Amino acid sequence: MDELDALRGMRTALAQEEDADRLALRVDWRARPERPARLRRRSFTVPAVGLVATASVAAGALVVVSVAAEDERPANVSASPGGNALLVAAANAERAPGGRYWHTRTRSGEIYAVGDSRAHHYKVDSRQGTETWTDRNGSARTAHVELADVPLTAEDRRKWQAAGSPEWVKIPNPEGGSEQALLDMRTESEGRDGWRPGEDDYLGMTRQRIAALPTRPDALLSDLLGLKGAWRAASSSTKKEPIGALRGEERIRALTDVAGMLLSTAPAPPKVRAAAFRMLADLPGVRAEGRAADPMGRPGTVVSLPLVTTVPLGLYTAPKQLGTYRRQWIIDPGNGRLLAIRDLVAKPPRGSRPLPPGDRGQSRRLEARDMPDRFHRPGELADYTVYETTEWTDRSPS
Repeated sequence: MDELDALRGMRTALAQEEDADRLALRVDWRARPERPARLRRRSFTVPAVGLVATASVAAGALVVVSVAAEDERPANVSASPGGNALLVAAANAERAPGGRYWHTRTRSGEIYAVGDSRAHHYKVDSRQGTETWTDRNGSARTAHVELADVPLTAEDRRKWQAAGSPEWVKIPNPEGGSEQALLDMRTESEGRDGWRPGEDDYLGMTRQRIAALPTRPDALLSDLLGLKGAWRAASSSTKKEPIGALRGEERIRALTDVAGMLLSTAPAPPKVRAAAFRMLADLPGVRAEGRAADPMGRPGTVVSLPLVTTVPLGLYTAPKQLGTYRRQWIIDPGNGRLLAIRDLVAKPPRGSRPLPPGDRGQSRRLEARDMPDRFHRPGELADYTVYETTEWTDRSPS
């Protein structure tokens, strides 16, 4: 063990032993009374292709990741606070109350450009939500929440109104092909689906395995390195392999994907959530950058992840991306919570690449001119996920 490893081990041990208030003083972190960032409140729903929502586009709204150069940081992040906010978050997550049910409400959004040019377009936030209740026995129920698509900012709303406030707005089809897609701006389309059984698969882990995960960061890391999945996002292969087989940024990406799941939608016990925060604090390149508001307006600390463009494999995969993106978390250290994950454009989409044939055998190409963020500038929001509620509670499901 070298000196750096020894210092990291000492820091983690202190974080586990110290009270959260004492730890906050020792690392010189305190929530500061600052003005909320200019990022306004928003959420998420699925774009419609031929008036039918497409799950493949929705999947892409949650997963784009990357790193940007220093001069590409978003303007709405304030100066970095001192100390390690992740360790403070861990201490507070560990002493969070338990309960009979794990309850989550999640809202996500992808930002689409509506218009023909950079000079003449406005942005629309395509939104949707999910609510899930899970009991201690592992029985779960979940509901989809449909939300109207909305203009992103007040200026975008003015431009939409100037265009006649259309209930459906046309955008290029990001899946390729000549058919246009449609965004649904009708508030009357909002509503909740009925409850249905929840899934018992969290990136390859069951609820039982999550409940039994180690509560020390080093042991948690060792356990997760054996977790198998299709982690190589820049590959078309679906071969599953353990995280431990990865190296460098690919390993960090996989570990932060799993940690993000443990800190958000997964029914992880408080001590496991605390271990996830501490594990993150020791990953190379993970750092706190300052204060910002999440898309609901809640203030928090920005944590940036040192990742290249990468997306979990699925219907909307990394090989289809034409731009690069930078992933940030927004956490509330005082409550030990992950508030949101947001993806910022590092380099706007460019070029093109072929896609597999469509359902009717037609040829398709992915074109930069069809991408949702084709007019975005570096540092602008591409998509986000907000964790509105993540809590253990004794309150019965509503």
